[in-house]
Amino acid sequence: MVKLFKNIEIEAADLWFYVISAIFIGLNAFFLLSGFEYFAFISLLFVFAWFALFAYDKIYFFIIFFTPLSIPLSDFYRLPFDLSMPAEAMMIVLTGILLVNFIFGKGFKKEYLRNPIAVSIAVYLVWMFYTSLTSSMPAVSFKFFLAKIWFIIPMYFFSIKMFENRKNIFKALWLYIIPFLIVIIYTIHHHLSYGLYDKQASHWVMSPFYNDHTSYGAMISMYLPVLFGFLLFDKKNLLRKIPVFVLLIIFSIALVLSYSRAAWISLVLALMLGLVIYFKIKFRYLLITGMAVLSVIYIYRFEIIDRLEKNRQDSSAQLSEHIRSVTNIATDASNLERLNRWNSAFRMFKEKPFLGWGPGTYMFQYAPFQMARDKTIISTNFGDGGTAHSEYLSALIDSGIPGLISFLLMVFFILQTGIKSYHQTKERNYKILIWSVLVGLISYLIHGFLNNFLDTDKASVPFWTFVAIISVLQIKNPQPGGAEDK
Repeated sequence: MVKLFKNIEIEAADLWFYVISAIFIGLNAFFLLSGFEYFAFISLLFVFAWFALFAYDKIYFFIIFFTPLSIPLSDFYRLPFDLSMPAEAMMIVLTGILLVNFIFGKGFKKEYLRNPIAVSIAVYLVWMFYTSLTSSMPAVSFKFFLAKIWFIIPMYFFSIKMFENRKNIFKALWLYIIPFLIVIIYTIHHHLSYGLYDKQASHWVMSPFYNDHTSYGAMISMYLPVLFGFLLFDKKNLLRKIPVFVLLIIFSIALVLSYSRAAWISLVLALMLGLVIYFKIKFRYLLITGMAVLSVIYIYRFEIIDRLEKNRQDSSAQLSEHIRSVTNIATDASNLERLNRWNSAFRMFKEKPFLGWGPGTYMFQYAPFQMARDKTIISTNFGDGGTAHSEYLSALIDSGIPGLISFLLMVFFILQTGIKSYHQTKERNYKILIWSVLVGLISYLIHGFLNNFLDTDKASVPFWTFVAIISVLQIKNPQPGGAEDK
């Protein structure tokens, strides 16, 4: 205790708090009067430094919360690199802290590093590192590789450690949903000013938070199953279901208004596979059914192609017409451009099948591989239109056949672990949670055939968080009675 005056005593720690606060207020006032307005922002760096040194687990939660609200640095500055601020900057700091801790023996438990998902991720990253060395553009590839590191280490490996406390699983899910709701409300409000049936506006009204309607729709389709799962919790507490039900309605409306056909398709197919998991339908029956469907498609392939080529329905503001446009491979520019990118990717693969062109290089290399017959009104001669529009083709082009195999192995172990964890878990609420998260992951993995967003924070944070959830619930299978800690 420190005695200040006759009858006033104060703790020494509290005294230091008041002294430092007074100094800061005085300095801030001085700099404001002097015309230097950025001193207050410098203080934020000191606050962040304190968290980094003494409470870096809080940075993890900040990352999740700020991810939907983060904005590309390129929107403000012309730089040779781009970051989504502030989420990616915090990921870089947290990754550095975690690597230092690992070096000094304060890393992760061996059981977390030896599970099949962790091993497959390690193989995937090691091969990506090697193909960065052999890349056609090493600087681009190493930037891409480093981004993967700061996405995966905090959001998968550290997530598992955080999820040892089951309450943190639900906290992590809600910390993305709540700011995402803010973005959704902003997007719908923005969309209203142009008219809800303005399909063109739907492509960019979520800017600057999401770069286009496809990534925005993909993330909504990941979290809708989670909200549905939350709705099934607590049978007796109907009052708690009301806000969740309202959120479910808002997210559903947002998905429709995203006009993202890929998101619609992926969610429908994911829910169908979710039912397969729920009813425990044997894999062999699915395999037989799949082979039968593929056989019919092959037998009638010419008739099917002829029918598809006769579909002239372009994407439209009318939902029924927009759905029909999914199979338009004759005139729909979006569908045709996707085919152009895929054809370019296959030509690139033929030239470098084993090592690929290097991680992240597709957008810089595909231009010469476009054929005149494949080009559309939205194609560019410089090939600066974006990615390969497929997680799987991107892995193939970036790192060759071994790269694709490593990615597919990772997907296989994610699904295997999720299904195994679902069937082993006996406690009702955790069973619902695993099913919901697994369906959300399946939705993205199906979406990954048509688009690729795992090189962005918006998709990587939920994707790897979901993977961590099913991993930790498999490693530490919860016992009955433990779900009340949500």
